[in-house]
Amino acid sequence: MARPLIDPDYLTGQLRMLLETPSPAGYTDEAVWAVGRELDRLGVKYELTRRGAIRARLPGSERVPARAIVAHVDTLGAQVRAVKDNGRLEVVPIGHWSSRFAEGARCTVFGEGGSFRGTILPLKASGHTFNEEVDTQPVNWRQVELRIDEVVPDKAATLALGVDIGDIVAIDPQPEFMDSGYIVSRHLDDKAGVATLLAALECMLRENRTPTVDTWWLFTIAEEIGVGASSVLAPDVASMVTVDNGTTAPGQNSSEFGVTIAMADQTGPFDWHLTRKLVRLARDHDIPFQKDVFRYYRSDSASALESGADIRTALLTFGVDASHGYERIHRDALVSLAELLVAYAESVVEIERDAKPLGSLKGFTHQET
Repeated sequence: MARPLIDPDYLTGQLRMLLETPSPAGYTDEAVWAVGRELDRLGVKYELTRRGAIRARLPGSERVPARAIVAHVDTLGAQVRAVKDNGRLEVVPIGHWSSRFAEGARCTVFGEGGSFRGTILPLKASGHTFNEEVDTQPVNWRQVELRIDEVVPDKAATLALGVDIGDIVAIDPQPEFMDSGYIVSRHLDDKAGVATLLAALECMLRENRTPTVDTWWLFTIAEEIGVGASSVLAPDVASMVTVDNGTTAPGQNSSEFGVTIAMADQTGPFDWHLTRKLVRLARDHDIPFQKDVFRYYRSDSASALESGADIRTALLTFGVDASHGYERIHRDALVSLAELLVAYAESVVEIERDAKPLGSLKGFTHQET
């Protein structure tokens, strides 16, 4: 078929909408509603797990072996660990990120008494008071506190406001969409991935493209805390492609342009056959790509396998500069990634034996020796 025409305006519009919807892991309901409303608008049938993970089905020419494509709506965030005597809050991270990138962040605390704005600050935040100690204090989560923008001079006043231990803190994304194509924001991991899935799905529906086999579009809610795709897979799924951020940094081969195909992460190599199939598809469809290996990284693929799913997994990424910090991506990478997702959904089934969970040696794959 002709090259898919991904709508970049639709993609960035969905990304804007998602970034405007706070969704740190554990507080993802509104993001689930946002994705659900868009699936309704597109006319795609879907269902939710009890906690809100979404699986939407795009029927294929054949039912099995079904495929899945997954991204996660949850982001990094923080949680109140203690209310301090001075009325400020000690916080701990949701997900794995450095307090270095929390310092100065504007945020919202979701308490029993309502939502309240504030700022995460280092304990020694005033150069006029602490002089060089501002620069020499340690960097860790015990060295920051959340200042609420309410009249709360002491612990009792904060508690009376309706803020207490365990309350969720959402970090402002502060997105900027540049004319150069760059997008700068927190939480591009993985809201850019979710927007890319929606853009690929919208393209297939608009151009009347039919997947080769049933294809499930999954949106998980707890990847940043390690749960991810552990309880959302349909029984017929034989292979799953995860979409998440690539670690563009010195020493890595990822790029902010094209698709970065991960060959392995800290949990080990991705499926040999599925990964190489994605490489071939990128080459055959003239989609720019590069390969990389991520040393300190895990994704929805790991959570699916650790939950006992007997599926082939792979990881496609958009390069993120300063991942889990002040993130930056380029729109072109998202478009290339969406094109590859469409190509994957339309690709032929190469391992027909995968249609059944168990079988004999007949039809089993080979690897070169």
